[in-house]
Amino acid sequence: MKKYLKTHEWAELNGKIATVGISNHAQEQLGDVVYVNLPEVGKTVKAGEVFCSVESVKSASDVYAPVSGKIKEVNKALESTPELINKSAEGDGWIAKIEVSNPKEFDNLLDKDAYDKFVKDSE
Repeated sequence: MKKYLKTHEWAELNGKIATVGISNHAQEQLGDVVYVNLPEVGKTVKAGEVFCSVESVKSASDVYAPVSGKIKEVNKALESTPELINKSAEGDGWIAKIEVSNPKEFDNLLDKDAYDKFVKDSE
């Protein structure tokens, strides 16, 4: 099950590994993604802190870590095809996999209905 941040990132927990990316809403707001500044494998991140950035033809946006932990893998496909984020933001366009240090943080994220309501209310 995917969960979301109000800053438009998502995380999907599978055991101790969270796959992380930006929401479909976020990629729609960004427009055509032209570059993804991927985080470094092995780097430790804290929930709520910037861990990478995504650049589009319109602007650059910080991406916040939904959970704390260590970056275990990055989506290397984004280096040559950053537009994967536009095609499949919540699928093949994932950004990183984080080994979660505190699984309880996942419980603090918004479920899909709460996130969709937040997006609708903020338009």
